[in-house]
Amino acid sequence: MLSGPGATIGKARQLRRKMSLPEVILWNELRRRPAGLKFRRQHPAGPYILDFACLTTRLAIEIDGSGHDLRSHHDEARDEWLANQGFLTMRIAANDVLRDLDAVMRGILARCQTAAQPLHQPAAGPPPPAGEDLAG
Repeated sequence: MLSGPGATIGKARQLRRKMSLPEVILWNELRRRPAGLKFRRQHPAGPYILDFACLTTRLAIEIDGSGHDLRSHHDEARDEWLANQGFLTMRIAANDVLRDLDAVMRGILARCQTAAQPLHQPAAGPPPPAGEDLAG
């Protein structure tokens, strides 16, 4: 399970009480468990706090506001750290949440569905040997 140290957990609790408008709007949709998926808000992850996370599909969702350009180096380091933990980061512009929440939700669910697919489905038989082309 992805977690963080005590200081990060305390900060996450504070951030849950001070969410931005786009975060509140998106959380109101995510908390309904779309497609049966459970999302967490302001979730501690090591030294970072994720805006939203679906632990089942290993997807981190970050809402990027107007000050995002100033933090791009920090965001790259966070994305790399999360990737090393097996998580994919999806970045969504705050304005997109405000303008077209339905499209944002469709994008999140599509990403979750893709992320949830295992590389090999056992029912399909063993994977082909390395170098063997499936198209034949």
